[in-house]
Amino acid sequence: MSLPSSPSFDPQSLLHTCIDDQSIQLVSILGIGAYGIVYLGRHLGSRRSYAVKLLTNSKAIHREIDIHAHLSGHPNILQFEKVVRQGNMTFIVLEYAPEGDLFSAITYPSGGLVGNNEAIRFIFLQILDAVEHCHRHGIAHRDLKPENVLVFPNWRIKLADFGLATSQLVSNEFGCGSTFYFSPECQGGIVRNNKRIKGYSTQANDIWSLGVILINFAAGRNPWRQATMQDPTFAAYVHNPRQFFKTILPTISDELDYILTRIFCLDPALRISLPELRLRILRCTSFTIDGHISTKPDSNTPIHVPKPRLSVDLEYSQSVTETIMHYLHGFVDSDDEEPRSNPVITKTMPFSSPTRRQPPPPPLRSPATRPVPTATTPATPPSPSSSSSCSSISSSTFSSECPTTPRIVISPIREGKYQYQYQSIATLGISTFNGYDSLKL
Repeated sequence: MSLPSSPSFDPQSLLHTCIDDQSIQLVSILGIGAYGIVYLGRHLGSRRSYAVKLLTNSKAIHREIDIHAHLSGHPNILQFEKVVRQGNMTFIVLEYAPEGDLFSAITYPSGGLVGNNEAIRFIFLQILDAVEHCHRHGIAHRDLKPENVLVFPNWRIKLADFGLATSQLVSNEFGCGSTFYFSPECQGGIVRNNKRIKGYSTQANDIWSLGVILINFAAGRNPWRQATMQDPTFAAYVHNPRQFFKTILPTISDELDYILTRIFCLDPALRISLPELRLRILRCTSFTIDGHISTKPDSNTPIHVPKPRLSVDLEYSQSVTETIMHYLHGFVDSDDEEPRSNPVITKTMPFSSPTRRQPPPPPLRSPATRPVPTATTPATPPSPSSSSSCSSISSSTFSSECPTTPRIVISPIREGKYQYQYQSIATLGISTFNGYDSLKL
């Protein structure tokens, strides 16, 4: 049998075979990604189901295993069960999510999530819990998106897929993640004063991705195809962030609009922190304008989703405001050996009026392969794909304004954070048990 990393390897060749001393049978394929193939496994003795991931990237095997095993045990992190090595193949046995992923819950017509204020708050706070747990242990996920958030009964969720996760606070692996969800700074080497900035903040990149997910919940779509100046929708945001979201997403509330401008601050050092984001989500009275969207499901209705588908030390500046604020310094591709002395700047029309017609935001899924950025309006997005990877992608520089952050007193959220959530969420019509349980809708 060929190696899993070989192009000739057929994932279906392992179906109905057994691993782990013939105790777990591989029943079907749940999904295929850039770094692994996920099978539905069934324990022949207990009949319990597992997600069994065959790791296909030999370089990333040890990193993914170490990181996921280290983070496992949190209520919002998918449980890591064991590692099984069989011949030249490495499998990790994981908890199985019977309700599929959050992408399916968002896009399925009767999913009951998009625009549902209490469901948005309840689920997003769980995602924040998972990401805070990762960051507290020095880990950045780098591929936060609905496909990597798995759904369990009663709207409980767990974060999965740590194939791109890293313990580096600053990384030079540009282009990690999915095009719709990663931040501008992670896409290539930004140049300042003719000198390349060699890394980006991985945790600030996660916060950017959370903002796109929040828009998915509120509006059922993405704000732009890719956060580069070659994307005309993103360029419109850069030119006028104060009016952008209310123009292209007219059903969002003023409170959510402000939260989004704090999340999508182009300077990573000024981007909202996770504690502030948590507090603003808790205090947000409505994510959408009343009357525009009403999709509240009955509290006794089960979740309806389709079946799951077939360290280096780097020089880093705490603030890249000056870089972002000047078009004149241009951009470089991270494959370039030297910065361009006379960069070519793509000019875009300024976004100055809410009445100006903007290109519609793209649908949710990230494209399987990234298109070469152009200065024209993007065509219809390619067909969906769940793949994610690290690559070298050009990045432009741009101007931005971040709203002033009000002075907020935020109590430290450490081991007692669940008690904090009990007190805060109780006023929102949510009954809680061990942090989260079910929604009263």
